[in-house]
Amino acid sequence: MGLNGNMLKKDNLPRHIAIIMDGNGRWAKMRGLPRVMGHKVGIESVRVIVKECVRLNVEVLTLYAFSAENWKRPRKEVETLMRFLHQFLQKEVAELNSNNIRLNAIGRWQELPPFVRDMLMKTIARLKDNTGLILNLALNYGGRSEIVDGIKGVVKDIREGRVDEEEINEEMFCKYLYTANLPDPDLLIRTSGEMRVSNFLLYQISYSEIYVTSKLWPDFRKEDLDKAIMDYQKRIRRYGGV
Repeated sequence: MGLNGNMLKKDNLPRHIAIIMDGNGRWAKMRGLPRVMGHKVGIESVRVIVKECVRLNVEVLTLYAFSAENWKRPRKEVETLMRFLHQFLQKEVAELNSNNIRLNAIGRWQELPPFVRDMLMKTIARLKDNTGLILNLALNYGGRSEIVDGIKGVVKDIREGRVDEEEINEEMFCKYLYTANLPDPDLLIRTSGEMRVSNFLLYQISYSEIYVTSKLWPDFRKEDLDKAIMDYQKRIRRYGGV
């Protein structure tokens, strides 16, 4: 059941939902709290939205957890974000496992601090045999960096004789992106009302439906996700056609 008695149509759910989780700092500032408190409360929103995606049988949920640009933030804030990520992985692994969730990471996550990188790899390995929702975390992620890394992969394979230049097309190039084995997002949600995509999944969101809400991420809950999906279900997706 959706808002005001409206029903979500189970036969028209997005396979892949991607979320730009924005507004943690503003949420904290409005309450006279340190910015990191917004990140801490935002973790509860992650828990709620993951559970709702499991309930709805969504195939993939991609969360923009830490962008390549976020390293520019104050050192203490970055350190706290890394600690929160480590704690989330450590504390939630059993719950994720009990919900048959598989964990995946995209981005240059190998460059994360070793204590976070090692916990991430350990958690991915623990959940690798699960068959339900894929929780896809974008970590040290940048859309332009992803395309550059993809081009480097193509060039390397051409040089080593595995790929012929004539074989290169859009579909083939997708196999060189971080999201190689995932469907493109059907629905991109951005919280906090900002009207930009912030270097997120630039190649993959070509035909994604975009939903922007003024809700700040720490306030984003189940009913907000349902509202976004109901809005998505009202749209006619033409993919450039008539």
